[in-house]
Amino acid sequence: MTLIIVIMLILGYLLISTSHLTGVNKAAIAIFLGTVGWVVYICWGSDFVMQQHPHEYSEFLTGSAASSDMVKYFIYDNIFLRYVGRAASIVMFLLATMTIIEILNNNGCFDFVTEWIRTHSSRRLLWTITLLTFILSANLDNLTTTTMMLVIMHNVISSRRQRMLIGAAIVLAANCGGCFTVIGDPTGLLLWGDGAVSATNFSKYLALPSIVAWTVPTILIDRQLPRRLDTEWTAPPFRGDDTNLNRWQRFVMLLVGIGGLWFIPTFHNITKLSPFLGALCVLSVLWVVNEAFNRKLYDADQMAQRRIPRAIQYGTIQQILFVMGIMMGMGVMTETGVLGDISQWIDYNIHNIWIVGALSGLLSGIVDTFTIAVTDISFYPVVESDTIGRWVDSDYIACFTQNGAYWKVVALSTAVGGCLLSIGSTSGLALMKMEHVRLGWYVRNLTPKIFLGFLLSLMILWVEVFIASN
Repeated sequence: MTLIIVIMLILGYLLISTSHLTGVNKAAIAIFLGTVGWVVYICWGSDFVMQQHPHEYSEFLTGSAASSDMVKYFIYDNIFLRYVGRAASIVMFLLATMTIIEILNNNGCFDFVTEWIRTHSSRRLLWTITLLTFILSANLDNLTTTTMMLVIMHNVISSRRQRMLIGAAIVLAANCGGCFTVIGDPTGLLLWGDGAVSATNFSKYLALPSIVAWTVPTILIDRQLPRRLDTEWTAPPFRGDDTNLNRWQRFVMLLVGIGGLWFIPTFHNITKLSPFLGALCVLSVLWVVNEAFNRKLYDADQMAQRRIPRAIQYGTIQQILFVMGIMMGMGVMTETGVLGDISQWIDYNIHNIWIVGALSGLLSGIVDTFTIAVTDISFYPVVESDTIGRWVDSDYIACFTQNGAYWKVVALSTAVGGCLLSIGSTSGLALMKMEHVRLGWYVRNLTPKIFLGFLLSLMILWVEVFIASN
């Protein structure tokens, strides 16, 4: 049965990496992998439980007779729900941040972006829109931020080639911006929730590599653009019949939404509660402000829409289901013991986290950023710092302690590596769908530039880790 589960995982990876060719949605594959994997696991639960959790199962029985039903109850109460809670905390955080950005967008709080990028200069527009994407994605969902920026860019640039180049720069900025904060990307959020990293240490090490991974390819993309872009600036949307928010009210809502998300790491450090609770708290405050500011809307139908944020929509639901499915699938693999065997093989044959990081980055571009990141994270538990002295190779084991180098390498390499091909991230797939970008064109025009930034960012992170350890 372990072999069957492993084969399912490999086939799932193949289908995810070829979803742009087969037309099968990645979320459907992930959900199938997560659900069927657990069904197969629990059908042969006795063997897996006695191999992985013999002592816990004996304590669970407490004198009761062992049976197939008791094994299933044990799996549900002590194994399955643990992975469900772990995945649900990530999903709830994503749902909260997606709803926050929908509320802000519905009320025109991002109209300032269009005003700031109003120019015919390719350099100014490219750097302004990617800088805003980099900043926003560090606090909000990458896919939603990317989609919003791509829509803005699509509406003002008439040349398709120019849109494809700037759109690729937006995707890169979103992935790089999201990877240097613990709340900007599901990978960082997962590491933070597992106790593998702390918010301050994570950002301190990944800020500079992320900036380099974003700026170096963007400089090269800038050289491919003409000095003046073919832009079509339209009048700002008329909001007199559907909202009465003036500029300062929209600014206040933007401050509450973004500022509240900045406070989440502090909220977690003070309360030790899951970060998604802080995100829901920010959402509730922003929702109240939204109700207060929009209480006098002229159009009752529009008011009804604003009372119910549109985050529950097709695209975001796909992202949420994909994350849930991948995490549940990895939970099955962990419980079979296969991931532990693979990690031992890596320790013996590779024994270098930087090689693992480079390979993970390349695989992220082919398969999927989050899928490879969760796989890498599932290989190793977080090692307690006070146990390092018991190990012969203490320097290597130290990479897997809290704030160890391994977790940062995984976060950076998978985020940037996912941009090497347009199929490596949901943001890249959004670009392909919106601008009809072909994979061959992307490889010729953008992959070498992004690969250079990827190598330079890993080198900078290596220097930071080397300096800190000496």
